[in-house]
Amino acid sequence: MFATPTDPFAAVAAIPAVADSAAAAREAVDALLWRRDVRNAAAEVAAASIQRGARDSAVIDGADVVTVEDSPMGRVLDAALRVTAGVPTQVDVFATAPMQAWAHLHALAAHGFLADDELGRPRAGETADDPLNLGALPSAVAAADRLALLAHLLTSPTQAPALVVAALAHAEVAVLRPFAWGSGLLARATTRLVMAARGVDPSCFSIPEQGMVELGRASYVRALRAYASGSRDGVAEWCVWHATAVAAGATL
Repeated sequence: MFATPTDPFAAVAAIPAVADSAAAAREAVDALLWRRDVRNAAAEVAAASIQRGARDSAVIDGADVVTVEDSPMGRVLDAALRVTAGVPTQVDVFATAPMQAWAHLHALAAHGFLADDELGRPRAGETADDPLNLGALPSAVAAADRLALLAHLLTSPTQAPALVVAALAHAEVAVLRPFAWGSGLLARATTRLVMAARGVDPSCFSIPEQGMVELGRASYVRALRAYASGSRDGVAEWCVWHATAVAAGATL
């Protein structure tokens, strides 16, 4: 995907299935934002989105608990809550300095899982947690280089719809696993960051993670593996899957 020159986001967005699914997802989010009951209870809806989104993000990483507790999976839920709640504070930062926003959110997420000097920093080693069993791990150098390229592209002009950008940014972070722990949580937070920073869902009312859980953890893994193949069809498959999840998460 990133081998394309000039505007790689737009090159993917030009695929008809990707364009159609992104447009449908945008319509679903717009419909949510225009609902009178949602606008009348904005603070409550945003708070519920954080709680439910964090829970579902943790579920995707294998957590099977519904409350924070002092167990490995309970701590994953706690981490998911910290990173999801931190998204609104980083939207403006993300718009101009994605690496800075990711570093901040990673430090929130990975606190208690990594040493202090690893918080907010891309991994230096060749191992990373892989709760989804995505398979081959890019080298630390390759992951850092691609993350920096992604950050550059996210601050460069593009003709692509925001939801295509969100899908591609999410997949890159998830597949690269650029941090030693918590990259999946950060990838799903990236969907929220892009949607908020690009005006699709500035108040973070929708719950894309809910849509991901509804589609199923296994299908999430298949779609990410399709993206990781690097093929045109695989990238398109992921983008359509992601858009479908976003649309589902806009139905409260």
